[in-house]
Amino acid sequence: MRWWLAGAFVSIAVLTATLIATVSTRQVGRDITANARNIAIGEAVSAGFTLERAIPNNRLPQETQAAGRQDGLALFVFARDETLIAQSTLPGIRWQNVPGGETALARALAGRRFANSFNGEQATVVALPLRRTQVAAALVAYAPSARAYGASLTIFRNEVVRVSVWAALAAAVLGLFSATLVSRRLRRIARAAAGIEQGGFDIELRPGFQDEIGSLASTVDRMRERLGGAFQQLEAERDRLGLLLDRLHEGVMAVDRTLTVQFANAGVRRLFPEGLEPGAPLPETFAELPLRAFATGLFALGAPVSEARSDTGAGATISLVGIPAAGTGLAVLVLADITEHERRQRAEREFVTNASHELRTPVSAIAGAVEALELGASDDPEARAGFIRLIGRQATRLTRLTNSLLILARAQTREEGMQLVPVELEPLIEEIAASSELLDRVRVECEPGLSVTAQPDVLEQVVANLVSNALKHAPTGEVVVRAARAAGNAGNAVIEVSDSGPGISAELRERIFDRFYAGGGGSRDGFGLGLAIARDSTTAMGGRLELSSAPGLGTTARVILPLS
Repeated sequence: MRWWLAGAFVSIAVLTATLIATVSTRQVGRDITANARNIAIGEAVSAGFTLERAIPNNRLPQETQAAGRQDGLALFVFARDETLIAQSTLPGIRWQNVPGGETALARALAGRRFANSFNGEQATVVALPLRRTQVAAALVAYAPSARAYGASLTIFRNEVVRVSVWAALAAAVLGLFSATLVSRRLRRIARAAAGIEQGGFDIELRPGFQDEIGSLASTVDRMRERLGGAFQQLEAERDRLGLLLDRLHEGVMAVDRTLTVQFANAGVRRLFPEGLEPGAPLPETFAELPLRAFATGLFALGAPVSEARSDTGAGATISLVGIPAAGTGLAVLVLADITEHERRQRAEREFVTNASHELRTPVSAIAGAVEALELGASDDPEARAGFIRLIGRQATRLTRLTNSLLILARAQTREEGMQLVPVELEPLIEEIAASSELLDRVRVECEPGLSVTAQPDVLEQVVANLVSNALKHAPTGEVVVRAARAAGNAGNAVIEVSDSGPGISAELRERIFDRFYAGGGGSRDGFGLGLAIARDSTTAMGGRLELSSAPGLGTTARVILPLS
């Protein structure tokens, strides 16, 4: 780089000097020629005055010779009949050699002046009429060249050439020095960039001069630092992602186009007891699922996310989900044993079907009672009272189910935003306890003046559900409702509903908040919606619902809400 950059400097300097020399020499020549012409005209006019004064003294030939030698001009004096009466010639110059002489003489005899340049504007011809005498009528002066300025012009040209040579040498030295400095700085940047390409981020660049290359070096150095930080972050994210994938119950693996496993988490190792490590070929099948054929389709152009399921002979259900490569070179396969999930969904669907069937019973009972009353049973006071009680019980049951479903749907879909206001807890809890059918088994412990931010009706429904659930699953013993500030968190309040019932096993606690799930203990006349409604409603108010229990030690439900 330093050689061609130095050559470029020299070329530019030579071209500039050549242009300057050419233009300046041409301009100086034009100026010299113009000046010589003006001088020739002036000298011719001066000679004309001298000759007009010399004619009366009969000294015309002598004065003509003297004036010509003094001014370096060839002078020719003509009578009106174009007769040459006096002249002062120069070596090699005769009247016949004067360019445009006849034209100049004719112009002067006609009483007009004439001045023109010839021979590339080097020679000047001047013609003047002589009006003060009858002897001479015209003067023609000829200046063959600007000899007086030739030496000066030669000196000027020599100086221009010398300056041009020195300028080219200086440009070469300066260009070589600048190119060497620039190339050294660029080589340092290139070494740092090569190190970044190889994954090394420890080569620090010092910009030095804050010019364009210095700015480039600073930019590359900042890029090095940021890329280093980004790579460290990516490595940390990769490690965290690997740890997360290893903790998943599902088996996750990545395969390349050759269907070689590049990554496999702990879930894959559990599903393949014989072992499936990175670098191993993808098995042909698993649980009757065609793994290799399934994975091959994920590398097709525009392949969508694919899913397949297989029911094994042992009653297990295996799900396979494939995420296409989409130009990354790796496709992801997710294997999951969804046997328990399928069983739960099937049980929920069956329970919903049964609940729908059960709805027909109270509706049919109410319709039958109404029909009986219309047919005359209303005339019998005892029968009428029985039918009314039946209608009331069935209507209450329907209302409970309908309200539970409505509250749950609104809490889940967020169709209506809850209007949260300060709610004082002590009167609300006292009212819930007073409305309980088993008032003597409910004890209230509430910090006075404690209030939370909530929706009053929804909060009342949540606490009432928890109290009702506690009374139902603890046939004996006391149910305690406490409200106090959260320990260690002054911004929250905790409402606890505790019972002394049989408690909940670890297996049941995993599903206790599922919809349409009723626990194993207590009464089975509910719909399995109470705790689901309570949890979703609490979440909608910006709080959370927790439940702690152990077999034989009772159950405590905690509603945590922000203080108002």
